Amino acid sequence: MKRKTESADQTPKRPMYVQIVENLRAGIVSGQYRSGSKLPSEAELVRKFGVSRMTVVKAMQQLQQDGLLTRRAGSGSFVSPSSGKDLPTYGLIIPDLGQTEIFEPICQGMSRSSDNAGHSLSWGHSPLKNVGREEEAELLCQQYIAQQISGVFFAPVEFSSKRDLVNGRILSALKAARIPVVLLDRCVLDFPERSAYDVVGLDNRRAGYIVANHLVRQGAQHIAFLAEPNSAETVTDRIQGYHEALHADGRERTRSLLIREDGSDVASIEAVLKNNKIDAIQCANDHTAAKLMRTLITLGVRIPEDIRITGVDDVKYASLLPVPLTTFHQPCTDIGLAAVAAMKERIANPHLPGRSITLNGHLVIRQSCGSTVN
Repeated sequence: MKRKTESADQTPKRPMYVQIVENLRAGIVSGQYRSGSKLPSEAELVRKFGVSRMTVVKAMQQLQQDGLLTRRAGSGSFVSPSSGKDLPTYGLIIPDLGQTEIFEPICQGMSRSSDNAGHSLSWGHSPLKNVGREEEAELLCQQYIAQQISGVFFAPVEFSSKRDLVNGRILSALKAARIPVVLLDRCVLDFPERSAYDVVGLDNRRAGYIVANHLVRQGAQHIAFLAEPNSAETVTDRIQGYHEALHADGRERTRSLLIREDGSDVASIEAVLKNNKIDAIQCANDHTAAKLMRTLITLGVRIPEDIRITGVDDVKYASLLPVPLTTFHQPCTDIGLAAVAAMKERIANPHLPGRSITLNGHLVIRQSCGSTVN
């Protein structure tokens, strides 16, 4: 099996508006900009950061959503009275931010919390260039500890042979610093193990069941499940739902097929199709489905006539693929809101046992499964 390696220079840079937000937030928290004081004008920020006015506007809107500033027509932007050192600041450690599309809307949900005037979000950034995802996550962890941040939202590292080691070091360091942690999307341990941390995300077992059941109802007889190596616990839950749906239809376990490959590896996918009778492939997520779709088209496989495919997430590009993708929609904004609520409860009651907070999504049917209606 061919495996791709990720070079350090593939680490996505933080958007410029995020860098402006972080710069101004640091000034507010440090006391450089005091409560009620006027912030630099948009024109001054455009010159300082060398960006467009719309980028500055987006940054100021984010700070306003976070409750850090107020805007007065004709006068400018001012530090909110509730801002400063007494404002709880939560840090984000999301190695896949910029690569996995669900996390940006989750973070937007955190910002839109009904109590967003009572906290601030720090996106953080590595002071070093050309570092990998794992290294950047650990550097952010140390930054937040040094800043004595109020809490951390952490999406554990996946798709890495070092994931257990890196995740363990980050959580151990935060625990030693007595910084509360809420995990986003996934746990750090594989089922049936369970960490002591709150986990907020999609009900993945249900999602896997509903997608597989839909393929069964569409007449698929030989349904495979495709997941990349070293995937997180969320994928394991989706696979469990897939098996349960096939069992509920009276199908033997031997009629299921779990494929652990990179969907863009043409040779590996071609070999799987040659050696197995498959008329549908349920993918672990939309990213995997998009890569598989390109591979199938390269191999001359018709979608959905020859093979139906599905995903999970309902990312923005899912409807724009060569064959619009049937997928399971993640309620990302609601996950963000629930994560903030969990963090506040965790801080108020630090001795609560670890909780799994799962939200429901829904199936979005498009042409890739051979049907356009439920």
